[in-house]
This record gives sequence, structure tokens and C-alpha cells, in this order.
Amino acid sequence: MPKGLILLESHAYELIYGETLRAKISRRVDLVPGLHTKESIQANPSLLADVEVIFTGWGAPEMNAEFLAAAPKLRAVFYGAGSIKAMTPDAFWERNIAVTSAYAMNAVPVSEFTLASILLSLKRTWYYALETKRLGAYPEKVKPPGAYGTKVGLISFGMIGRLVRERLLPFNLDVWVYDPFLTPEQAAEFNVTLVSLDDIFRHCDVVSLHTPWLKQTEGMIQGKHFELMKSGATFLNTARGAIVNEPEMIQVLARRPEVTALLDVTWPEPPVPGSPLYSLPNVVLTPHIAGSQETECRRMGQLMVDEFDRWAKGEPMRWAISKDKAAILA
Repeated sequence: MPKGLILLESHAYELIYGETLRAKISRRVDLVPGLHTKESIQANPSLLADVEVIFTGWGAPEMNAEFLAAAPKLRAVFYGAGSIKAMTPDAFWERNIAVTSAYAMNAVPVSEFTLASILLSLKRTWYYALETKRLGAYPEKVKPPGAYGTKVGLISFGMIGRLVRERLLPFNLDVWVYDPFLTPEQAAEFNVTLVSLDDIFRHCDVVSLHTPWLKQTEGMIQGKHFELMKSGATFLNTARGAIVNEPEMIQVLARRPEVTALLDVTWPEPPVPGSPLYSLPNVVLTPHIAGSQETECRRMGQLMVDEFDRWAKGEPMRWAISKDKAAILA
């Protein structure tokens, strides 16, 4: 039985690795007792001396040269959350330590949130809800796109985009995709129409952003794209706020009240005090809730237990992360 510990911020300890999952781990791993945080490890790095496996998640420490020097026997890291970029500097990859992430499981609630948001948007739900509150009465009825034969656009077709497409299959919708890495053959396989970024905004009734946050994608969505949107269309962002040029977006939304923006993420997050995003009548803000919340987080912890079982048997881990893959999982 390998020696290991659970290492993450205290609030994530119960969320990701609840009592049942911790019991499963303790039957597989000789755990250093208790919860350990990056602060407690900094204070007592000797706890890492015999550790071979680490179960972690939000609040994981940077596993830099100093950390790794204190953990000479470390062989595998199980990250029960999404992106591992902040945890894995070059020194980590030089040690050839196996690492896996629960990004695939975190994609599940995001795709569910997106599906619900798309269907509500096609009914112009946000317009009616916001205007009724503002007016103290029902607003004038507007023509909704409806959820039959209308176009839904997905920007990027990675794990989340594909899950969204899968969840849209029961509905009679035309799904368009912008993704420069998607081939025509793959588009045909998923029954999506491959189009340009401009055409996504120009023709789709709902545009949903799923692009990873990379240096080259910052500000990718610009004011001109919102200018292209159809009257009554909705923009949905569950990716990262920095991918959108928000000052330009705000300028257009202020001029086009018939276009709605549903923003689960912003940049900065939350918006600065006094930001027009708080007051624009056609903007709906939610505080980054699309990803795993409360009991949904246990799905990620269970995946890490499953990945440990594969690793312990000498089998390939299903969601193993390479250095190159880590760079694009935002």
C-alpha cells in the first residue's frame, strides 16, 4: 500500500473528498492522517518525505523544485479539479510524475448549465424576467427564436462543447461550431456545421463560448462580434472573462438592448464596483457557478479514486495529463 496524503485547501477537502471517498482512499493508500494544506506543508515539509501519491484539488501548492525536493518518492498526483497549470511548473514535468485531472467531470455541470441557459434563452426568458422586475409589470411581448429549427453556436469544440452538443441532440436545433482545430470529417461525425467566428455571431440565436483561456485567446471576442448579432440573440460565457474584450462588449450592449449577455464569468471576477455589467438591463450575471458545486464536486473525487485504481494496476489512466495538454486546459 503506497504512502500518501490529501493536500488541498480546507473548504475543498469535504467538497471533493467527502467522508465516503476518504474511506475509499484510506483502503487503498496509507494516508498521513488529517487534512494538509499548502501552508501546513510549508510549515512541515518533512510530511512529504515518504509520500508516493497525493490526492489534491483546489488550493494545491505549486509543486516546484523545493516542494519536490521534500517529496523524493512522489510518483503520482490525482487532481480532483480542472486545470493543473498553476500546480505544475517545469520542475514537475522534469520528474516524470504521473498526473491526472478531473477536468472531464467538471465539464459535466458546465454542459448542464449551458443546456439550461440555451433553452431559456431561446424563449427570451432573461428579457422577460429582467424587464418585469424593472417595470413592475409584464413588458411588451417580443418574438422569441424558439427551440425548433433555430441555430445555436458553440465557440470551441473541446470537452465541454462536445458534451453540450450531446445534450442538444434531443432538440430540433441546428448546431454551428467555430473551432479552427475541428476537421470537416469530425464536424460531420458530430452533426455540426463548421463555420467562421463571424458567422457564428451573425446567424446564431444563441452563441455559447467554450474557449480555453490562453495568451492567444485573450480578447478574442470583440465588440465587432456583438455588432453582428441578430436582434433577440443571446451570448453566453461559461469559459473565462478574459477571452472577451469586455469594454467593447459593454459599448455594444449599451447600444443594443435587444441583445442579451449571460455572463457566468467576467474579467476581473467579480466585475469592479460600478461596472456597467451590474446595471445594464440586458446583462445577466452569475458568480461563476456553472462548474461543479457542492455535491457535484464528489463526482471529481470519485474519478480520482477510479484513476488511482487504474494507476495502481499499471493501467493507463483515462484522464492523464501531459505537459502539452496541461497548457491548454484552462
